[in-house]
Amino acid sequence: MLAHALARPPSRTLHRLTAALALALASTASTAQSTIPVLPETFAVRDVEAAGATLHLRVGGHGDAVVLLHGFGETGDMWAPLATALAQRFTVVVPDLRGMGLSSRPAGGYDKKTQAQQLAKALDTLGIPAVALVTHDIGNMVGYAFAAQFPRRVTRFALIDAPLPGIGPWEQLTQRHAVWHWSFWGPDAERLVAGRERIYLDRFWNEFTAPGNHYPEAWREHYAALYAQPGAMHAAFEQFKAFDQDAADNRAFAASGRLTMPVLAIGGERSYGKLMATIMRAVADDVTEQVIPGSGHWVLEERPAELIAAVSGFLDNEVKRAASSPE
Repeated sequence: MLAHALARPPSRTLHRLTAALALALASTASTAQSTIPVLPETFAVRDVEAAGATLHLRVGGHGDAVVLLHGFGETGDMWAPLATALAQRFTVVVPDLRGMGLSSRPAGGYDKKTQAQQLAKALDTLGIPAVALVTHDIGNMVGYAFAAQFPRRVTRFALIDAPLPGIGPWEQLTQRHAVWHWSFWGPDAERLVAGRERIYLDRFWNEFTAPGNHYPEAWREHYAALYAQPGAMHAAFEQFKAFDQDAADNRAFAASGRLTMPVLAIGGERSYGKLMATIMRAVADDVTEQVIPGSGHWVLEERPAELIAAVSGFLDNEVKRAASSPE
C-alpha cells in the first residue's frame, strides 16, 4: 500500500518548482514537438489483467497517487510532459485505455462503467487505495464512471475539454455537426478507415486544434502507427459505440448521488471553454472553472505550460490539505 504520510516539500518550494517546469516547457516547446512524447525512463511498465483484458500501465514517481487518463486519437503517451512534472512529488499512473495503445483489445467491455471497474481492479493490484484523477476527452468519461462508483477512492478530479454522455447539455451537443464521429462506427466504418488511419485521425488534429496552433507531425505519425495496429480502430470505434450505454449509466450515477470531491473543469478557449464547468456542476458540488486561453481541444499539446500549471496547482492544494489534516 502507498504510504500517505511521506515527507512533502514546503508549499513555497512546490510553487517555485511548478513555475520553473512551466517556464522550461514553454521555452523548449518547439524542440519537444519535433519528437514523440516519451514518458520518463524511470517509469516501470506494468501489464495488469482485469475485467477480461490486459491494461498497459506506466508507473513512476513517489507520494500520493495520480491517475492520468487519455482520450481518443492518443494514448497514455500524451501525458509525458505532465507526468514528468508530477512524478517529482506524486506517484503517477498512466494507463492506455481498454483496447487502445498497448492495452489488449477484447471484443467488448468498452462502456465506461466497465472500464472504470477495470481501472479499480488494476489499482488494487498495484496496492493503490485512493487517487487523484486527471483526464482528457474519453478519459473524462472513464474518470466520471470511476468517481461515481468509487467516490471514496478519488481525492480530486481534474477533467479536460470533453463532455459526459447523458449529463447536462449532452442532447444538444450530439446535434452538432462537428461530432458526427460519435455515430461513426461498425464494420463499414472500419473498412473505410482501414489503411487510412492517418487520414481519419488528421481530421481530429486539424479541426480541433485552435487556429494558429499546430498539432506536431511527429506525434501524428506516432499515434497513427498505434491506431493502425490490427483491431485498434475497431476498439477505438467501440468507445463511441458505447456512448448510448454510457449515457444511461451516467444518468443512473447522477440520480444516486453527486460528486463531493474537489473538481477542476478545464476547457480550451476555442473548444468547450466554460461549458466544462456547466457540465460538471450538473453532477458535482465543488467545481472550479478554468479556461485555457488560445487553446483548442488538445490543451496539453497546444498550451503545455498553462495546462501543467493549472493541474499542478490543483493537485498541490490537495497535498497542502492532507498535510494540514490531523493524522
